[in-house]
Amino acid sequence: MARFSFRGFVYVLIVMLGLLSAAPNILPQSIKQQLPTWYTTSTLSLGLDLQGGSHLLLAADTNALFEKQLNSFSSDLLSELRSQNVRYTKTSHSLTYKDSRSGSVVFTLRSADDARKVKDTAYQISAQPNGSSALDVEIKQSTVTLTLNELYTEQLVKDTLSRSVEVVRKRLNETGLTEPSVTLQGKDAILVQMPGMSDPTQVKKLLGTTAQMTFHWAANSQSEQVMNKQDAAGNTYRLEQKVALEGEHITDAAGVLSSENGQPVVTFRLDSAGAKQFATMTRDNIGRVLAIVLDDKVVTAPVINSVIPGGRGEITGNFTLPEAGNTALMLRTGALPVPLTIIEERTVGPDLGSDAIQTGVESGVAGALLVLAFMVAIYGRWGAIASFALCINMALVFGALTLFGATLTLPGIAGLILTMGMAVDANILINERIREESKKGRPAASAIEVGFDKAFATIVDSNFTTLIAVSLLFMFGSGPIKGFAITIALGLVSSVFTAVALTKMLVLRVVKSKQKNTQDRAQQRVPLRFSSPLLRLSDKLSGINFLAKRKIALAVSVVLTVLSIGLFAKPGLHYGVDFTGGTMIELTAPTLTTDELRNVIESNGFDQIAIQEYGSEHHYLLRAPVLDSSGELENSNAKQTDALKRAISQADSEVSFDKIDMVGPKVSGGFAELSILALLIAGGGMLVYLWARFEAHFASAALLTVILDLTKTIGFFALTGIEFNLTAVAALLALIGYSINDKVVVLDRIRELLRLDPNKPLADTINEAVNSTLSRTVFTSVTTLLALLPMAIFGGDAVESFAVPMVFAVVIGTSSTLFITSTLLYLLGSRREKQGKAQLKPTAEEIKASLSHIP
Repeated sequence: MARFSFRGFVYVLIVMLGLLSAAPNILPQSIKQQLPTWYTTSTLSLGLDLQGGSHLLLAADTNALFEKQLNSFSSDLLSELRSQNVRYTKTSHSLTYKDSRSGSVVFTLRSADDARKVKDTAYQISAQPNGSSALDVEIKQSTVTLTLNELYTEQLVKDTLSRSVEVVRKRLNETGLTEPSVTLQGKDAILVQMPGMSDPTQVKKLLGTTAQMTFHWAANSQSEQVMNKQDAAGNTYRLEQKVALEGEHITDAAGVLSSENGQPVVTFRLDSAGAKQFATMTRDNIGRVLAIVLDDKVVTAPVINSVIPGGRGEITGNFTLPEAGNTALMLRTGALPVPLTIIEERTVGPDLGSDAIQTGVESGVAGALLVLAFMVAIYGRWGAIASFALCINMALVFGALTLFGATLTLPGIAGLILTMGMAVDANILINERIREESKKGRPAASAIEVGFDKAFATIVDSNFTTLIAVSLLFMFGSGPIKGFAITIALGLVSSVFTAVALTKMLVLRVVKSKQKNTQDRAQQRVPLRFSSPLLRLSDKLSGINFLAKRKIALAVSVVLTVLSIGLFAKPGLHYGVDFTGGTMIELTAPTLTTDELRNVIESNGFDQIAIQEYGSEHHYLLRAPVLDSSGELENSNAKQTDALKRAISQADSEVSFDKIDMVGPKVSGGFAELSILALLIAGGGMLVYLWARFEAHFASAALLTVILDLTKTIGFFALTGIEFNLTAVAALLALIGYSINDKVVVLDRIRELLRLDPNKPLADTINEAVNSTLSRTVFTSVTTLLALLPMAIFGGDAVESFAVPMVFAVVIGTSSTLFITSTLLYLLGSRREKQGKAQLKPTAEEIKASLSHIP
C-alpha cells in the first residue's frame, strides 16, 4: 500500500508540475500581476504564422571567405619565400570550389631542393593553436599546390557564422526591432525571425550589406601589389592591395550633417590602437591619397594634408541622411565577416496571423469536444476517466512546450489536434483489453491489471514506430515543421504516461473504492460491465472473414496504387514554392477586380506572374517563377517583389499583403532531396525496428502496406490539386507513423495468438486477431477523424495540405489494416509454411524448456 501511495504521489507531482508550467499561458492579467515575473513570463511563443512577421534565411558566401584566407596565407608565404631567396615562377590561382574546400594557388620552384623550406615556412605561417596547419602543401616535380586544410575550413566556417550571428543580432537590435530571433540553421545559414514586421525591405538592405571597411593608400612606384577600385560615379582608383587600417578598429559612428557644407556625412571614432596607428600613418604619408573602401567601393579618397590625431575621422560621399545613418549603424555594429545572401523570405501579415490563431483554436476545441464526447459514449464512466486523462495529457504537452521554450506554429496546432486523436488509441486499446478479460469472468481489479499489462507492449511498439517518423521531421524539417514534430513527440510520450500510469491509477482507485463500500464479497468478484449501444454494435461485427476476398482486396489496392502513380506522372503534383522555388504572394485588394489587377501587373512589365482568385472576394494569389538560377533572391525575385508591391499599392491604396513566400532554388532543391531522404529513412528505420520486434514476414507485410497507403495518398494530392509543400510532407510522415501504428496492434495480436496455438491454421489465426482488434481499430479511426474533421473543414488554406490528406489517409490506412496487411501476412506466412519454417522464432523460455529435456 505504501508503495502504491508513493507511486501515486509521484504521478500527482508530475501532473502538478505540468499544469503549473502550462498555467501562465491562460492566466488572466489580473492574476499575473500578483505572481513573480519569472513565472508569468514563461509562456509559449507564437510563430510568425500566428502573430505575423518576417522570416529571412541568409546563406553565407563561404567561397569568398575561403578565397580571402587562401590569398592571405599564400601572399604571406610568397613574401617570406622571397626574403629567404627561394625563387619561384608561374604563380596561378584556381578559384573553383568543391566539397567545402577552397580553390588552390599553384607556383613552380626553380630548385627542387627548396621543397622542405616551402613546407616548413607554410607551417610556420599557418600554424593553428591546436598544432595543425591551415595550409595543405602538395609538391610534385617542383610544382607547389596550396589548398586550405579541410578541418581548418570547417572551423573557419563555424567561427565565421558565430561572428555573423552576433553582427546580425546587433544590427537588428540597433534598429529597435522587438525580440528579433537570430539563430544558426544548418552548416552555412542564419535564420532571422522578426515578429510584427510585415515589410522587411530596410532590414534586408542592412543584412545584405557586409559593411567591410578598409583604408588603402593610393598606389605609387614602390607599391608591390596593386588593385583597381571604383567609386559610385564610376571613377577608378589604383590602390595598394595591402590594407593600411582595418575597419574593425572603429568603435563608434554616426550619420550627421556636415558643419561645413550641411551635407550628410558619417563620422567615426577609432579605438586606442587604431587611433595610434592612424596618427602614425597620416604623419608618415602627408600628401598621399588615402581611400576609404566600403564593400569594394571607394566612398571617399581625400589627400592627407596633416597629421590626424585623436582617432576621429569623417566619411564624405553622395549620402542621403538615412543612408548615412544606416552606414554608421553598420560600422558601429561591425562588419560581417562574409557576405550574406537571402535565399528564403517569408512574410505573414498580422491579420492573417490572428485569423490563423482563431481558426486553429476553434477547430482544436471542436475536435477535442468531439473526441471526449465519443469516448464517454463508448465506455461510459470509464470513457470519462480516459477523457480526463486525455485532458491532462494535453495540459502536460502544453506545459512541456512552455518549459522547453518552444514556439507554437500553425503546424504545431495541427500536431496537437492529431496528437489528441492518436493519444486516444492507447486508452481504447487498454479498455478493449480490460473488456476482453472481463468477458472471461475475471474480477474487476484482476481484469484491469491484466488488461493494462497486455496492452503495454503493444502501446510501446506502436508509439515507438511513430516516433521514428516524427524524429525525421525534426531532423530534416524547417522551423514550423520542427514545431509539428516536437508537438507530436511530446504528445506520444505524454500519452503513454497518462494512459498507462495515470489512467490505471484512477481506474483502480474507482474500483477499489466501490469494493470498499460493498460488504458482499461475491459482489466484489463481479467483472466490470461495459455496456453502450456502440459497444453492442461492435460486438455484432465479430466473425468476419477478412481473408475471404483477399485476392479482390489486394487487386483493388494494387490498381489504385498504379492509378496513383499514373496521376503522379500526369497531371503530377501541384508543388508549392517550397519545392519549385520562386515567389508566392497572398494579397487583399478591396478596390481591384481580377482583370484590373492583371492589367496593373502586366502594364508594369511583370509578364511571368500567374494570378488566381483565392478564397474570399478580392483575395488573390500571385505566383512568380525563380528568376535567378544562382540561388540568390536579393538579385532577382526580391527586387521583383518589391517593385510589384509598389505597383499594386499605387493602384489600390487599401491593399494588404497577407503573406509573401520567396524561396530560392538552393533551398527548394534541398527541400525536395531532404523530403525523399526523410521518407526513405523513415521506411528503413521502421523496417529495422519491426524486424527486430517481429518476424521478417510481419515487418515486410506492414511496410508493404504502408507503401501502398503512401502512394494512394500521393495520388490523392495529384487528383485533388492540393498544394504539395512542407506541410504536405509532414502529413505523409504523420501518415507513415499513424498507419504503422495501426498495423502493429493487429500484428501484435496475431503473434500473441500464434504463441497460444501455433498449430491453428494461419488463416483462422489472422481472422481471429483482426476480429478481436476490430473494435479498437474502428474506434481509434473514428476518434482520429473526429479530431481532424473540424480542422479539415474549417481550418482554411493554411492547413489544407495537412488536414484534408490526413482524413483521406486515416480512411485508407484503416481499410488497409483490415484487408491488405492481413492478406500480405497470409501470403508471406503460407510461403513460409511451404518452406517448412515456423511462423515465429522460439522465445528464450521455449529454447530453455526444450533444452531441459536433453539428458
